[in-house]
Amino acid sequence: MTPWLSILGVGEEGAEGLVPAARALLDSAEVLVGGTRHLAMVKNGKAERLTWASPLSRTIDEIAARRGKRVTVLASGDPMLYGIGTTLTRRFPREEMTIIPAVGSVALACARLGWPEAEVEVVTLHGRPLDLLNYHMLPGAKLVILSEDGATPATAAAALAAAGFGESRIAVFEHLGGGDEQRIDATARDFPPARVADLNTVAVECRAGAGAIVRPRVPGLPDSAFETDGQLTKREVRAATLAALMPLPRALLWDVGAGSGSIGIEWLRAERTARAIAIERDPARAARIARNAAALGVPRLEIVTGEAPAALQGLPRPDAVFAGGGVSNEKLLDACFAALRPGGRFVANVVTVEGESTLAQFHKRFGGEMTRLSVARLEPVGPSFSWRSLRSVTQLALTKPGEPER
Repeated sequence: MTPWLSILGVGEEGAEGLVPAARALLDSAEVLVGGTRHLAMVKNGKAERLTWASPLSRTIDEIAARRGKRVTVLASGDPMLYGIGTTLTRRFPREEMTIIPAVGSVALACARLGWPEAEVEVVTLHGRPLDLLNYHMLPGAKLVILSEDGATPATAAAALAAAGFGESRIAVFEHLGGGDEQRIDATARDFPPARVADLNTVAVECRAGAGAIVRPRVPGLPDSAFETDGQLTKREVRAATLAALMPLPRALLWDVGAGSGSIGIEWLRAERTARAIAIERDPARAARIARNAAALGVPRLEIVTGEAPAALQGLPRPDAVFAGGGVSNEKLLDACFAALRPGGRFVANVVTVEGESTLAQFHKRFGGEMTRLSVARLEPVGPSFSWRSLRSVTQLALTKPGEPER
């Protein structure tokens, strides 16, 4: 089919900055779609105009209803970088679309600062929680933040300072790439609380102070990083468990019997495109999991409150399953394993004799590797020190036979 849907990136300079091919698509459009600001930049008076509605799906349905007409969507900068292009490619076949990006705010900010784009992490806070920033607060990290509005820079600066990154250097660019471009420089600690222009981009060079909260992404965060009532996979065992689960891009994990949510949370921290669902029967623990996920920068963790295996009904099929609670229930293991995609990873940990017996039977049926993990920690005993052994954990890990579907 001949492409009928065009997505054009537009910079602050407006339609005048479009390349000739993009300008031709704009001038010949029968339908123009965009925000109020973008549509005001265009002089094409012949085209029907659609302004983005809430929810966005309403306007996307209107676009679909005009299939076959020449529809042009206007977007900011690069439509495929946290932009509308990403959303539209999920709905319409790529062969029906023409996508022409403009130089985006990330490239412009890096050019202004002399930062190599390949070394920069892009964080979008547009329509997303500020808690996402917690994932990116690492010494030496260079961030480009896509703002929600004019309050975002001060809010982000306050979050950095509260986490001990008050010496981080911040540059805020207003109307980046346009004639009204302005720049504000300050440390996170000294950043002015006043609102800036709604159209802004924030660049941060993270610098950790003496009291900074540093949470590396390598699995095995300190136990103290999690709020818990005691139901927590301990640090050393957690690191071994994540290694056995093998987080992969866009892979979905079920964390069954999630407790404090540590496995699902570290799965998401290990691979930024991965997904995870924590299944926990206790509502108080489910709320605690949500707080832990937000504090550790992965609020995208989905939480299902209910008892497995019944609570697993209707969930998307996982690429990996971790069973950490109720493993003495063989029906639970069977339900998890049946739901797992072929080629997926299955890991279960137990600490009781009954649970170990269940795992042994499961191992007899399906194979895999069984490992006993024993950890001892040095602790003071009066004026001296002694080793205190933690409960040994028996772990079963296996890959489900079959051709991977992903």
